[in-house]
Amino acid sequence: MMLALQSMTMVEPRNTSGISPAKSLLTASDEFVFLIEEVPRKLRRKFDASTARFGLTRTQWRALVYIYRTPGMTQTDLSKCLELERASVGHVVDQLERMVLAERRAAKGDRRVWELHLLPRAIEILPQLRAEADMIYARLLHMISPTEIRAMRSLLTKMSGNLESGSEDMPPR
Repeated sequence: MMLALQSMTMVEPRNTSGISPAKSLLTASDEFVFLIEEVPRKLRRKFDASTARFGLTRTQWRALVYIYRTPGMTQTDLSKCLELERASVGHVVDQLERMVLAERRAAKGDRRVWELHLLPRAIEILPQLRAEADMIYARLLHMISPTEIRAMRSLLTKMSGNLESGSEDMPPR
């Protein structure tokens, strides 16, 4: 498996006979990476459709889950979890407050810091959202064995690490 992936990293164009010059630039690596990108795109669409039934966006759903996991987290912490700017997270929290799902509370000892807490309405719908997520995950992982999941997790972890490491870790071209 590893040899197959290593051979795909070559940048040589695929079979170019009878193919336009523009299409000949598509490599096996491109096709592999495009496939990797396609899965989360489809997953986001499924989640968007699912959360819309509750009047939520995917980002709002994720925010609720993070706040549930860490009651009293700050907007700054939430922005790190969601990988969004603090101003964008402020807008998400504004929306959750209008929907009576979450509230800001001034932190004890520093009223400049806002802690986030779920309200009863959010706690009531979280099990339904969990069930929706579980159905989507079941569809995603259908006919994939635990062994294949472990292998994929290992490969994705390595790929993620490769992108985080510096260029000095890269093999010569």
